[in-house]
Parts: sequence; C-alpha cells; structure tokens
Amino acid sequence: MKKFFVAIAMLAMTLASSAQSSDTPFAKGKVYVGAGFSGLNLNYNSNTKWNFDINARGGYFIEDNWMLLGEFMWGIRQKADNSFKLGAGARYYIVQNGLYLGAGARYARQGSEYNDFVPNINVGYAYFLNHYVTIEPELYFDISTKSFKDYTGVGLRVTMGVYF
Repeated sequence: MKKFFVAIAMLAMTLASSAQSSDTPFAKGKVYVGAGFSGLNLNYNSNTKWNFDINARGGYFIEDNWMLLGEFMWGIRQKADNSFKLGAGARYYIVQNGLYLGAGARYARQGSEYNDFVPNINVGYAYFLNHYVTIEPELYFDISTKSFKDYTGVGLRVTMGVYF
C-alpha cells in the first residue's frame, strides 16, 4: 500500500513539473488528475463494519471554477464482498483559495447481489503544496436509492490531486 501512495506522489510531481502555467489553477481549460483513499473507519453505513476505498479521478474545467469530474473507486469490505463504483459529477470552487462544493452520481456494485445508483454531495478543500499539487480532504454524503437505511453513508476522503 505504501508503494501505491509513493507511486501516486511521483506521478503527481512528474505531471506538475510539465504542467502549463496560468493565473489560477481553476481556469477554463485546465485538467485535473487525482488519486486517494477513504474508509479506515472514517466513514459509516450500517451494512459494512470496516471498509477501505481507493479512488482515481479525472476532471476538466469547462468554465472558470466549474469542473466536470469522472471517478472510479474500488473498495475492500471486512464482512462483505469487495465493491466498485463508477461515477461522474461536478465541482464548483467557491473562492480561489480552494474551497469547493461537489455533487454527482455513481453506479455501485458489490458482489452479485448489490447494484445501486448512488447520488452524492461533498464539500472539500484543495490545499496546494505548490502551484499544481494538492492534498484534498473532503466530507461526503452518499445516498443509496436501493436501501437508504443500509447503504447510505457519510465519511471523509483524502485525495492527492494535480491541476495542469
């Protein structure tokens, strides 16, 4: 697992070194790439006791401060089948310091018995380590359309992102 995060950090630094410069990282035409994790008992739903999710994201700024986002997540569950989620959404950066609001929807699958459409909302902060690389803590709320009681969840996600 440590090697995974070292590889992501190296990729982020490589991409950042060849990135284009602009006045703001949230400008129209910019591209975003991110990878991160959630879980480690930092999230909750009543169906799983312990879980760990790894995610990969990509985005494109269609207007200043507005990004369309695609993501893939793979999750390990303690007392259930592993899962994957595929989704799309949008982010709006409220101010140029990195605070953002997001919304989207995902297709979630866990084993052969659970398929769900999961709308979600989130709020996060893009903390810039340099002009391109960020660490992004994010609070999220996933809303299950199959079983609100069992699969709706809240949690914390941490992502390393690159804006270029």
